[in-house]
Amino acid sequence: MDDHAVVREGLRTVLGQRLDLCVVGEAGDAATAVELYRRLRPDVVLVDLRLPDVSGIELIVRVRTFAPEARFCVLSAFDARTDIEGAIAAGARGYVVKAAPAEEIVDAVRRLHTGLRAIESRLLSRSRPNGAEFVLTAREMQILRRVAAGTKNHQIAEALGISLSTVKFHLQRLMEKLGASDRTEAAAIALREGIIRD
Repeated sequence: MDDHAVVREGLRTVLGQRLDLCVVGEAGDAATAVELYRRLRPDVVLVDLRLPDVSGIELIVRVRTFAPEARFCVLSAFDARTDIEGAIAAGARGYVVKAAPAEEIVDAVRRLHTGLRAIESRLLSRSRPNGAEFVLTAREMQILRRVAAGTKNHQIAEALGISLSTVKFHLQRLMEKLGASDRTEAAAIALREGIIRD
């Protein structure tokens, strides 16, 4: 899924040339992608990080709330640490830059289909030191998005069906991970770094 039709056409052509692969759907925005995923349940989803309605990271989190088994491979023009970490935190099992050879994209799809991960070691090396794959969990991402929207802690607890103390625990953890002193700074860092979009 990509908001540029020419990219989607190129991917459809590249993947369609392989006898073992079949493109079952495509979307130019997250809302359409969620609807298509519910209907088609594809084995692997290629997703861009920069979408017109929400970020690719938010799309991954959204789909995995109702389909935790979903296999996502990010296909992005960007390979910044925050992009890679955000994708992994959301649940992506693959990350390929758009400048990669077509065969690398095909290989990533095949690897994800068999349950393997498809993230180049050079990209993983840009994530947090000591082997930590990423800062924020999917739950922390959900809370962070709501914090950025100005939602109060008790409202977050109600919306997510968790206790207020659990919200505070996750909020404290995500602030530590982002190096933020309070929830407002955490939201500002996340927006600035592209972890979430306003």
